[in-house]
Amino acid sequence: MKIAVLSDVHGFSIALDRVLADIAREPDIDQIIVAGDLVEGGPDPVGSLDTLRASGAILLQGNTDRDLAASARDSRHFAFAAGLLGDNNLRFLGDLPFSHRISPPGGTAPDADLLVVHANPYDLDRPIAPHTSVAQVTDLIGETRAAVIAFGHIHIAYIRQLDQMTLIDVSAVGNPKDGDLRSKWGLISWSPDARRWSVELRFVPYPLEETIEQINACNYPKASNAIAKLRLASYVNWP
Repeated sequence: MKIAVLSDVHGFSIALDRVLADIAREPDIDQIIVAGDLVEGGPDPVGSLDTLRASGAILLQGNTDRDLAASARDSRHFAFAAGLLGDNNLRFLGDLPFSHRISPPGGTAPDADLLVVHANPYDLDRPIAPHTSVAQVTDLIGETRAAVIAFGHIHIAYIRQLDQMTLIDVSAVGNPKDGDLRSKWGLISWSPDARRWSVELRFVPYPLEETIEQINACNYPKASNAIAKLRLASYVNWP
């Protein structure tokens, strides 16, 4: 069993196309799961959502999807996305599920499961960052039982072992923030013989120039700032 997990598309449809094409080159993928933050932040929210819905992937809700659907933020970028998406798409975002759990054949549920969430197993906001202490991570995970927890939210790719549990942040398709502009996704494979999951990060060259052209062509708010942030691929003053 092979599962592809991606996250944080944020309306960057050209990068999404590249990642889905990379996944398609991997043989025997059984399921694609997208861990939220699908449309807000980039130049093509409608095209991104249309592609995701047509892909057959399981789509989860992220914090920006929730906030868009609830009109919970007052910003130019949210207004840009909401105005293009329309009411039906916004309702779709509001109805997305919080998580997706896979119990592998031959595994003992729930301890052998793969759990995919946006930020952590309990809410859409608190990050599990690479520098988070063991005590803080344990608090964020709580009583959750799984062999692997896959997530996005902070756009920083890493794999971390916590006792018998593996954590994998698959970073972002649309606008990575880990100093590496390449889009990322996670390949999570179940071995029936070993009865365990293996996890790895995959990296896809970013279509930067094409995306810049797309941003400039769509009346995107503060386009020059958005392009500068995209090029940076990093948080400024990230704690």
